[in-house]
Amino acid sequence: MSDTPKPQFLGKQTDLPDSPEKAQLDYVPNPREGTLYLVRFAAPEFTSLCPVTGQPDFAHLVIDYAPGQTIVESKSLKLFLGSFRNHNGFHEDVTVGIGQRLAAEMKPQWLRIGGYWYPRGGIPIDVFWQTGPAPEGLWVPEQGVQSYRGRG
Repeated sequence: MSDTPKPQFLGKQTDLPDSPEKAQLDYVPNPREGTLYLVRFAAPEFTSLCPVTGQPDFAHLVIDYAPGQTIVESKSLKLFLGSFRNHNGFHEDVTVGIGQRLAAEMKPQWLRIGGYWYPRGGIPIDVFWQTGPAPEGLWVPEQGVQSYRGRG
């Protein structure tokens, strides 16, 4: 473990990255490698920008993954997600792009992301992506976010 890089943001004052492309994600060794378990991150106040109008879009993101050799360090994930505040992207591109980047860099056994977007133009858009079927024996609870129902 002595040759393992230390997280670069943990315990330090850190500015929000200008863009998702500039954001660096830290990964640390899985403390329970060889054990099948699920990690869940929820970002109920996620924001990005509409690529057409530049207006803010809001979502509740839920990221579930079964770690492989590494886990994502949570502060670097928060900074990465925060970097979307100035990023123009359609809901589909943003949601799937986050999942694909995490899957490509972290190489989990399995990953899924649910993007529960608040209405734009009167239409809520929910976007879901996963790397494939969940591993056999993995407990995968429901994400717990209700579809948008308006005021009624």
